[in-house]
Amino acid sequence: MKKKSTLSSTLKPHHYATTALFCCSIMTPIMANAETEETKESETFRLSPILVNDYVEVDNDAESVVAKELWVGGKVATSIQDTPASVSVITEKEITERNASTTEEVLQYSPGLITDYYGTDDRNDYFKIRGFDATTYRDGLTLGSMRGVREDAYAFERVEVIRGANSTLFGPAEPGGSINFVSKRPKFEEFGNAYVTYGSNDHKEVGVDTGDTLDEDKTLAYRFTSKIKDSDREYDYSKDDSQLLMGGLTWEPTDDTSATLIVDYLKTDSTPNSGGYPLDKEYDRSDFFGEPDYNNHDVERTNITAQVSHDLNNGFKLRGNLRYSDATDDFGYVYLSDNANRTGTDVNRYYFASKTNAEQFVGNIVGQYDASFNRFDSSTLVGVEYQNASSTAASAYGSTSSININNVVYSGAPSSLNIYSNKKTDSLTRAAFLQQNFSFDDKYIVTLGARNDDIELTEVNYLTNTTTRNDFSENSFRSAFTYKFNDEVSAYISQVESVSPPSSGTEIVRGEQLEVGAKYSPNNMNAIFSVAVYDLTKNNVDVAIVQTNGSIEREIIGENRTKGVDLEVKAELTDSLSITGGYSYMDSKVVEDDNYEGNDFVAAPTHTASLWSHYTLPRQDMTVGLGARYLGSYYFDAANTAKSEAVVLFDASYGYDLTQQTTLSLNISNLLDKQYVVGSGTANYYNPGRNISLKLDHSW
Repeated sequence: MKKKSTLSSTLKPHHYATTALFCCSIMTPIMANAETEETKESETFRLSPILVNDYVEVDNDAESVVAKELWVGGKVATSIQDTPASVSVITEKEITERNASTTEEVLQYSPGLITDYYGTDDRNDYFKIRGFDATTYRDGLTLGSMRGVREDAYAFERVEVIRGANSTLFGPAEPGGSINFVSKRPKFEEFGNAYVTYGSNDHKEVGVDTGDTLDEDKTLAYRFTSKIKDSDREYDYSKDDSQLLMGGLTWEPTDDTSATLIVDYLKTDSTPNSGGYPLDKEYDRSDFFGEPDYNNHDVERTNITAQVSHDLNNGFKLRGNLRYSDATDDFGYVYLSDNANRTGTDVNRYYFASKTNAEQFVGNIVGQYDASFNRFDSSTLVGVEYQNASSTAASAYGSTSSININNVVYSGAPSSLNIYSNKKTDSLTRAAFLQQNFSFDDKYIVTLGARNDDIELTEVNYLTNTTTRNDFSENSFRSAFTYKFNDEVSAYISQVESVSPPSSGTEIVRGEQLEVGAKYSPNNMNAIFSVAVYDLTKNNVDVAIVQTNGSIEREIIGENRTKGVDLEVKAELTDSLSITGGYSYMDSKVVEDDNYEGNDFVAAPTHTASLWSHYTLPRQDMTVGLGARYLGSYYFDAANTAKSEAVVLFDASYGYDLTQQTTLSLNISNLLDKQYVVGSGTANYYNPGRNISLKLDHSW
């Protein structure tokens, strides 16, 4: 039975949100792939920066786990090997092999990232890059106030990770790095795929993805993608239901002009177990200490995206990108307020509820001019962006009866709650950027970039009837030098900056990173190997601190710093065997703060490592996959008083081709059903348990 006892039934904000956010673009300087000697004699090499929302058709992500280009790039393939940054691409094939359905699952084999560090607090996706929260994008446009929506991996052809500070590339962003989700787009050919899945927790799921051209001249193509999930979660009285609908049209009247419209709708209806588990011992994951008639989480989000590009055939290219988004996020739950000194079997609990309404309108206009002068190439990129965002959020709390953990008796939903926050937030950002890329002899690449973001923040507090306004004008710069030893090996050094508006307080948040790296892509193997060494700082860091009375308050830490190494390999060693994996070393420290100076970051393990391998048996109709993920211990709190344990988790897969078009596959995550605490504050939060799914997949 559907539960509707969330904030919307106990609290009515003054009005719902209007959020409009015009977003930024991704601009990274990149050289085209190394050409053969024969090609070089007849064609000049080309230097092309990565441009937002344009589409690269060179890679086929359904056929390989090794991506050679970034799809946030232009029509000319933009080479990962020559990108002066540490990047990872999780292709559609890898997502399918691992049966990854959430963002956390997609990213868990990428070095430098930590995911799911709140485990059973499953209201949001949680992931960090190099010790800091990641900024998220959809097709190069920032998700902004849509960040809290759990994205569905079935909507994407690939997921791209760019590590390090990047405001000159993206606009306002976190310094750790960025995640870009690349939406499925129409193809100018007939294709189709459908599947059904059954798995743990009575998980039932069906999906279809199909497309074709609509005219004889093949200038108009469509794509339709849909998924319906009906499932429980690991704990009692839970559900995890969702629906995804996405349609796209692409019109390409000539080779020089393209226009795409994508509309997608996502709805989730779930039960958040954010209350966690008592601190005194390990509990069974099925235990539920919330309220069956109250714990509920409803999200509804609609996107309308338009992308237009035109090549003037004289060195000039123009692109325009727009997206309108509308979302509501409504949840209520009961959380535990336990402490290590508790005696007896009664644990205190509190009601919490939140309702957020948001609209976004995001966009940019980007121009590019490329020119070649004998041994010298130049690529100039200039653009303007406009971000206008508005959201209304109201939150409330209330006390409820404690719960006896040895004799659980539920008390029901509250009749009323205390509203402690009710505000409207408007954000307006105007930006202009310029990036210049030079290449000499297809060997030396210099990148220079500058950007200015003018940010206006307005907050209306309906509880106090006060209005606060802050204006910021921030510059960010980027410089990089890449040296290509040959077609297989390149090395780079880069300096990048990030800026972002404060989430609390009035001080702008700035980050800076110095990175040195190298990449190797052998000619005789479909593979790419990379290494990066970095030094990254961020000031005015906003963190959540559990107080002695059990409440949680925000505090600002002066400056944080991480130094580390990221290693990654993606390789198809033979026609039958592929691997993807990496290792990260990270030294994190609070370097300036009255209370926490010298402490490690929260959820920032020193060592992480992962390896996923997939093998096709000689009989060719069977595949097996095996993965291992090592996660070093990390602190749960800023005071560094408690740590997680270091763990190794295993995943496995098996596939059998019933016919050439039909496959039956079995995927098992957390194969050994390891249980440990991934986060702890007023309660403990566990990692997901063993999950088994059986999938029947048919393509045509």
